[in-house]
Amino acid sequence: MTQRRRRVTQAEVARLAGVSQAMVSLVLNDSDGVRVAPETRKRVEEALRRTGYTVDIMGRRLRGKSNRIIGVFTYEAVFPSGSADFYGPFLGGIEEESEAQGFDLLLFTSPGRRQGRRKVYEEGSNRLGIADGCILLGRHTDRDELDRLVDERFPFVFIGRRESSAGPVSYVGGDYAAATAELYERLWSLGHRRIALVGYREESESTADRRTGYLRACRKHRKAPLALSDDDPSAVYERLRADGVTAALVEAAEMAAALRALANSSGLRVPEDLSIGVLGDADPTQTSGWPLRAVPHVDWTTFRIPRRAMGARAVRILVDMLLGDTAPGRETQVLLPCDLVNGTTVTTAPHR
Repeated sequence: MTQRRRRVTQAEVARLAGVSQAMVSLVLNDSDGVRVAPETRKRVEEALRRTGYTVDIMGRRLRGKSNRIIGVFTYEAVFPSGSADFYGPFLGGIEEESEAQGFDLLLFTSPGRRQGRRKVYEEGSNRLGIADGCILLGRHTDRDELDRLVDERFPFVFIGRRESSAGPVSYVGGDYAAATAELYERLWSLGHRRIALVGYREESESTADRRTGYLRACRKHRKAPLALSDDDPSAVYERLRADGVTAALVEAAEMAAALRALANSSGLRVPEDLSIGVLGDADPTQTSGWPLRAVPHVDWTTFRIPRRAMGARAVRILVDMLLGDTAPGRETQVLLPCDLVNGTTVTTAPHR
């Protein structure tokens, strides 16, 4: 049986370097205002390398020291193949920026799961506390936990706009309101005058932001809005036809695929008879309750969520918070612009 390696102590490092244990501690903690001679620091660092000394992370946290560790907590699984394409850019931006800032990453997954949902708090304790601060991401947020994190003033940044009754939440999100309004304007420029919104029944900040952008565009053009929730797809489609809709802005690709299939089965063509725009990249954690349909790849007209940039910006905001660099004027709530993508599902309005 392989024996477990014994943990090296600071006293052993001190003996090897020929210095006091207090000097080893000073080098490790890089204490402000303490000058360590370069040759002494070099001897201690060499002894640390030779012994393979590892820092007692929890001990540093108890003493109020920074571990230079950023946590990443996800409310949904991010590595299964169905989710990896969506979450990958977020994680790539987080990793790249954390490395640039000199912080390690610690991924929190499932030990706090209850009733099928991941939880930050386990037996009343904040599991994220081992890290200096944390990036949170995921659609299905626990509102009570979010309020508690704000109350405790634990440093965190959410990817995606979030609100809490306990106070302001630091976040980096996509500007879905502006992007939705821009896509509406694109349809308007093509002659569409009856444009509907099809969104989730579930209330969330992202759904609310898309609705805000749609209603803003309707008011600008003095058009009555037609906003439908994700009920039965056949009922939604019939409502679109009854109201003479020539273009639909749809919150999810699965909804758009269902409407496209219904249009095709009734003899209508997309986009010649019905233009469809999708309000953002497909998120596998979003479910409308509509039946999934086996359809070929569709080059949707949509907007791209700047996921990699959002991950990187969230890290920069969090690092500023950890270093105390949150002076007035430094933003902790940021919405990044989304880029419009001209696919093949939107065209000139039909003549009726």
